[in-house]
Amino acid sequence: MVSGLGAATADATYGSIAGFGVTFVSEFLVSHQLWIRLLGGLFLLALGARIFLSTPSAPRGAPGKRRISGDYLSTFALTLSNPLTIVAFVAIFAGLGIAGKGGDYATSASLVSGVFAGSTLWWVVLSAGVGVFKGSLDQRRMRWINRLSGVLIACFGALALASLFL
Repeated sequence: MVSGLGAATADATYGSIAGFGVTFVSEFLVSHQLWIRLLGGLFLLALGARIFLSTPSAPRGAPGKRRISGDYLSTFALTLSNPLTIVAFVAIFAGLGIAGKGGDYATSASLVSGVFAGSTLWWVVLSAGVGVFKGSLDQRRMRWINRLSGVLIACFGALALASLFL
């Protein structure tokens, strides 16, 4: 759940950039998307390989304070490393007619709050679903979940790298 809050915070950050029309930041991110895609793609490939090759660990107790903050920050950074997120928010907000509108702070704040609430709700549902099935997952099933997750994450990394040439 804490990782999901990191992703939701990054979504809200990009929503703020698009909604409040912070053109300098959005222009910077879009103009440097080549490096962001390259580094993000390589990171996803490495992460996918690491997850694919990992051995599932035995269940552990409640996470410590350091692990919680690390989970939050790593997912926040990973979500921010996707430049297409800002492009998507700008496109959606422009389609709604509010991207970059000066002075309409109430509408922008409402949309950014909705982005954060929706993203957080998704992670609450996902975390609750994992909690329901957690007891039925043995080491063999977890190994297959790791392999599938590793392949999917590596595919996203490969797509990010391939997008550099398309």
